[in-house]
Amino acid sequence: MLHDRVLVRTDIPEGERRSSGGIVIPATAAVGRRLAWAEVVAVGQNVRTVEVGDRVLYDPEDRAEVEVRGVAYVLMRERDLHAVAAERLEGADDSTGLYL
Repeated sequence: MLHDRVLVRTDIPEGERRSSGGIVIPATAAVGRRLAWAEVVAVGQNVRTVEVGDRVLYDPEDRAEVEVRGVAYVLMRERDLHAVAAERLEGADDSTGLYL
């Protein structure tokens, strides 16, 4: 990985989803702008706030997809991340484990 790039693997594949009430939402349904969670797989040498294994919130519309050995990943800049959820932050006092 180079510079400030972050490589992530999305949590759920695109396609049908289920609402919390159990209703199936087809992949073709129009949904407003929605952010998605992903797990960080690799980071560049200039990335400061994210580590491998963290979960990050990003905008799925602003992404560059890449396939490595048959697995789809998303490549983005660190500045394109909206939030980071990290277990290393949960042990600190007054910490929710999520920072923006």
